Amino acid sequence: MKANIHGVGEAQISYLCLPKDFFHAARNNQSLFSKINEEKIVFFLHLLGLDTNGHAHRPSSRDYKDNIKKVDDGVKEIVSMFKQFYGNDGKTTFIFTSDHGMTDWGSHGAGHPSETLTPLVTWGAGIKYPQKVSAQQFDDEFLKEWKLENWKRQDVNQADIAPLMASLIGVPFPLNSVGILPVDYLNNTDLFKAESMFTNAVQILEQFKVKMTQKKEVTLPFLFTPFKLLSDSKQLDILRKARSSIKQKKFDEVVSLCKELIHLALKGLSYYHTYDRFFLGISVVTGFVGWISYASLLIIKSHSNLTGGVRIEIKKPSHLLPCSFVAIGVLIAFFLLIQACPWTYYVYCLLPVPIWYAVLREFQVIQDLVTSLLSFPLSHFVGHLLVFTLGIEVLVLSFFYRYMLTAGLIAFAGWPFLMQLWTQAKITSLSWTFFSLLLAVFPLMPVVGRKPDISLVMGAGLLLLLLSLFVVTSFMKRRGSFVKEELWVHGLQMLNTVLSMYVVYSTHSSLLKKQGLPLINQIVSWTTLASSLVVPLLSSPVIFQRLFSILLSLMSTYLLLSTGYEALFPLVLSCLMFVWIYMEQETLQHSGVSYKQKLTSIQFSYNADITQFRQLYLDDIRRAFFLVFFLVTAFFGTGNIASINSFDLASVYCFLTVFSPFMMGALMMWKILIPFVLVMCAFEAVQLTTQLSSKSLFLLVLIISDTMALHFFFLVKEYGSWLDIGTSISHYVIVMSMTIFLVFLNGLAQLLTTTKLSLRGKHKSHLI
Repeated sequence: MKANIHGVGEAQISYLCLPKDFFHAARNNQSLFSKINEEKIVFFLHLLGLDTNGHAHRPSSRDYKDNIKKVDDGVKEIVSMFKQFYGNDGKTTFIFTSDHGMTDWGSHGAGHPSETLTPLVTWGAGIKYPQKVSAQQFDDEFLKEWKLENWKRQDVNQADIAPLMASLIGVPFPLNSVGILPVDYLNNTDLFKAESMFTNAVQILEQFKVKMTQKKEVTLPFLFTPFKLLSDSKQLDILRKARSSIKQKKFDEVVSLCKELIHLALKGLSYYHTYDRFFLGISVVTGFVGWISYASLLIIKSHSNLTGGVRIEIKKPSHLLPCSFVAIGVLIAFFLLIQACPWTYYVYCLLPVPIWYAVLREFQVIQDLVTSLLSFPLSHFVGHLLVFTLGIEVLVLSFFYRYMLTAGLIAFAGWPFLMQLWTQAKITSLSWTFFSLLLAVFPLMPVVGRKPDISLVMGAGLLLLLLSLFVVTSFMKRRGSFVKEELWVHGLQMLNTVLSMYVVYSTHSSLLKKQGLPLINQIVSWTTLASSLVVPLLSSPVIFQRLFSILLSLMSTYLLLSTGYEALFPLVLSCLMFVWIYMEQETLQHSGVSYKQKLTSIQFSYNADITQFRQLYLDDIRRAFFLVFFLVTAFFGTGNIASINSFDLASVYCFLTVFSPFMMGALMMWKILIPFVLVMCAFEAVQLTTQLSSKSLFLLVLIISDTMALHFFFLVKEYGSWLDIGTSISHYVIVMSMTIFLVFLNGLAQLLTTTKLSLRGKHKSHLI
């Protein structure tokens, strides 16, 4: 069979001169002419215009619809071009398809039909004509919208296109293809369809056999468990029946038997691909539990008085313990070696050995801890454990359901009344409740980018300016007058805010008029971004002055990167952070910890006095949990950064409009980081005012994040949409990286809060 397949993908046909030039050159080049006139030639044409157009302008825009018309005209011209070159010999097949769809707001990757349903239109040699039907197997809105309700719809998986193409041009199926031949698309004899399906089944069955053999060779015989649903006898029985049915010309039965065999073989392939999952899962869980245990013991030993405040003297361990763990490690390594396991298996299986050795070395600490817990009221212990578990579950669920953050913030709003803090600080408690409830609204809003509204960005800028005037006036009343340098810094930041508002408005208007990004707007945007990390260093290191200066600078950049309600998010979050600092001060006084220094006189300092750090109390677990919760709120307060499905290119249009994935990605990442920086800068103040050491904090956050990571480990998926698979992995990686991420944020927050630059010819810095 001689056939040519010409694939046309999602695209704008902008460069038709290329295939025209190609065929023109072929007519004048005998070698090229003979090659493209051989049997079994496949042309691939991949065009990207519709994809980038949909992201930039959204599928409902006129630009996108005009682009679709251009694609339709281009496809018509290409078909005509091929027919002219090959003389309309009737041996050419055309396949038109796409790799994904798109939502109304220009994203893809989730499981919505608009993203997962893609066109597969094929015509030409070997393809059956469309069939009219009175009723469809599939009932959805798309058929009526496309006026196809009277034509038979035959859905396939994208992997099925490869065997379809192979069958059309008469070549073997791709070696590692897992597609199932859609025989209903073929315009050929029933015998050809039956034999093609039989070949497809044998090809996938061979993959199953190879994978089974590979796994059997590297697994000890007494540990190997074969896939029971597809035994050797089952394989032979189905193949025998299929061959017999071909001879008896029962072709429908052949197709049915082959589909059953393919289904079982694919399940078997998945079984052997994940054969070691349980074994490796046990190793990972053992490592997690050991690491969490060790971090907990380290806190109890060095940063708390839970064991009675007496320094614990650890006896020198006997040689039996290390020798035992060395022997265990050698046995595990030998077990992996004789099974020819990859090097990653050694990491997973051997890492828990030294971790649990470190845990058991602290046996005396464990013994003292158990003794202390036995003297602790059981009801109190169970109550604290339940609250901690509930808090962890709320954090985990918030990764999947943003409204769980709302539930958590509502619970936070009642914290001052539950702890009786409102009796000694009514205004602060009411402010905490108000801003907690206000922040709780954001997770209920739609994901950023779906409904742009520049008026909300303008409103956020006006609120920031009003807040700036109020704060400057308050400081001037307290101090009599501002230092000129500080007044100049705040004035510059307020001017930046006004310029950011103007740039956002004028850029939006210019793009609506199809006039592009004005050069002056682009210069102002990049200048604001560059100065946002320098200008705060000119302000006073006094806690509230420095924090407010950081907020003003970062908010100017955030306004430039906003398209709607998210512009209000950092402002509300920062207000809650300011109140949090006051609340923690009240909490210390309420619990009896003496700390008489006023917040208005405390300054950020890099060289903190280590002797002032105190031991940890149970309430510090709540502080660490608040930090993690606010960081997660920064993650998902306005969207889902675990998936590219939540990103909107329109947010970077004040900086550039030419498609540049890396630059746009960097700008959107900085937009995401700004709320984190605000939270960490606020927590720097909390650490300073509560005398909490960074080391003990990181250990607490490590325990919380690792407990969450252990939960997410069991939720990692290998099937479903891009969004389902990608976000399950992203959640696990995000939580695993939280401690490292916290170190980076802590360093950046220390730089912003402790460094002091001077414009008077002197350079002061608290950094070493």
